[in-house]
Amino acid sequence: MVVQAKKRELKEAQRRRRQLEERCRLEESIGNAVLTWNNEVLPNWETMWCSRKVRDLWWQGIPPSVRGKVWSLAIGNELNITHELFDICLARAKERWRSFSTGGSEAENEDAGFSAADREASLELIKLDISRTFPNLCIFQQGGPYHDTLHSILGAYTCYRPDVGYVQGMSFIAAVLILNLDTADAFIAFSNLLNKPCQMAFFRVDHGLMLTYFAAFEVFFEENLPKLFAHFKKNNLTPDIYLIDWIFTLYSKSLPLDLACRIWDVFCRDGEEFLFRTALGILKLFEDILTKMDFIHIAQFLTRLPEDLPAEEVFASIATIQMQSRNKKWAQVLTALQKDSRDVEKGSPSLRH
Repeated sequence: MVVQAKKRELKEAQRRRRQLEERCRLEESIGNAVLTWNNEVLPNWETMWCSRKVRDLWWQGIPPSVRGKVWSLAIGNELNITHELFDICLARAKERWRSFSTGGSEAENEDAGFSAADREASLELIKLDISRTFPNLCIFQQGGPYHDTLHSILGAYTCYRPDVGYVQGMSFIAAVLILNLDTADAFIAFSNLLNKPCQMAFFRVDHGLMLTYFAAFEVFFEENLPKLFAHFKKNNLTPDIYLIDWIFTLYSKSLPLDLACRIWDVFCRDGEEFLFRTALGILKLFEDILTKMDFIHIAQFLTRLPEDLPAEEVFASIATIQMQSRNKKWAQVLTALQKDSRDVEKGSPSLRH
């Protein structure tokens, strides 16, 4: 018994030493990456960001201390939003909240043809959604340190884009940005991110364009995972059942936060294509399990992924996915499908038969 106890102690000591060595290696690797980003990449962003060396750094994960700066630069500011514009939109939002809480007249609350009822519904939805945003972290809920910040960004956005308003899922995107950026910069990144074609199609619920994105996804699904694709078809499992939630929240609701941030890292580098490549990587990771499931169990599994997904396994699976079909890349396939869709709408003779 004494010998066995000593063996157990020795094994435990070896395990702890390995863990310590691994942690030290990881900390050293992060430290070196921070130096590279700060000293080489960020000062020379325009020439360095897409170099082979830096592309590899994106893939390994951006260190948290520089992540916000890198995301801001990668997302860009095509909308030319300033800190002053954010302040104006926030002031408008606060005025609207005050007006609603004091029962202001409907005329005061109408803006650009949107009724007070629409506004109130949007504001109520924001309040409800904030309470459901990363509940385990307890930092965005009422009384938490980031509750007011998240409320401010979402409220300001509804004033900046009344045509879009607030849509469920936006709170998760804003929350991830808040964790990595100052408030005004988070708003700038949030607004520009939602202005990208894929995000705008989903948040404005452009059914035609969403169907085109799903069709493009299925082209690469069949190419990469023919067996699973056939199984999904047999069970009438369409991409919208699992993709909508993943795309709406950019995986921040579906995956562990650390892993979701790494997905965001490469999404900022590669654009919308990586969102769909990630989806295929997840499907491939669980292909053996999914092929044994029926419709209900697949839908349940994909809408509640395991909480302990190891990042390295997920990225190894994503790395095997080829985003090329018949010598056409994602953007070419999507463009061709969009053209086909427009031709069908116009009733093109070539597509009537």
